[in-house]
Amino acid sequence: MPTHPLLALLVLLSLALPASAEPVANPLKPGQTWQELRAGIVGTREIRDGSGLLTLDAPYRAHDAAIVPVTIRQTAGSGIDIRRLTLVVDENPAPVDADVEFGSVLGRVEMSTRVRVNAYSNLRAIAETASGELYMVGRFVKASGGCSAPALKDADAALAQLGRMKMRVFGEFDETPPPAGRTEAQVMIRHPNYSGLQMNQITRHYIPAHFVREVEVRAGGDLVFRMTGGISISEDPAFRFRFDDRGIDALAVRAVDTEDAVFEQSFPVEPRRES
Repeated sequence: MPTHPLLALLVLLSLALPASAEPVANPLKPGQTWQELRAGIVGTREIRDGSGLLTLDAPYRAHDAAIVPVTIRQTAGSGIDIRRLTLVVDENPAPVDADVEFGSVLGRVEMSTRVRVNAYSNLRAIAETASGELYMVGRFVKASGGCSAPALKDADAALAQLGRMKMRVFGEFDETPPPAGRTEAQVMIRHPNYSGLQMNQITRHYIPAHFVREVEVRAGGDLVFRMTGGISISEDPAFRFRFDDRGIDALAVRAVDTEDAVFEQSFPVEPRRES
């Protein structure tokens, strides 16, 4: 049976078009900004390619620039002790998003959070090992306006819930069950995390910066992680992570904001339950 000319044309066009309009991966792009930032963040220290040690996952095109998901995973079996990790968003007004110190309880690094991205930007994770070596991985993210995006709640509602915490314990990480001896949890803190670049939609004045500057999680007195953050952590900060449970039955969370308000709470560790 002869092929209809229009059908034949559609088949040819389908073969000529790429399978996806966007690339599967979004590697770091060369740019001048990092060259200007580098010395202020790591000095003259050598930075090695970290692709064999860890991965950083972030969307190529963010659905919401104010809550861009970021996940960092250390390669299983790498055998390297990562003690610190710095998250950098090159084009943000305050590029250092967070500096995270890891305790031995955390074990292999597996952590996710949500960040603000103010303009199309490279997003980097720089890991420091126990021996002082630096390794870097990253992704290029298409997003804009995240640091100045209006808050999700009005000021009164945000202040009424300020510092409230919740913890969830999961049985899987991105649909992959944690290995034996590892537990996965998420800590969430109610806080507007005002960046100082957001405008009050009624008064048309800028809202002063007011954000969570430190989050510390401990298990039985031992450090799991300590995060020192800036304006680029999203509203209502959330951190999802795995740790070596070692029979741990509770996690203690302490957060401090830029007005020196302290929020503390202890949560039982009970798999797949919400506290």
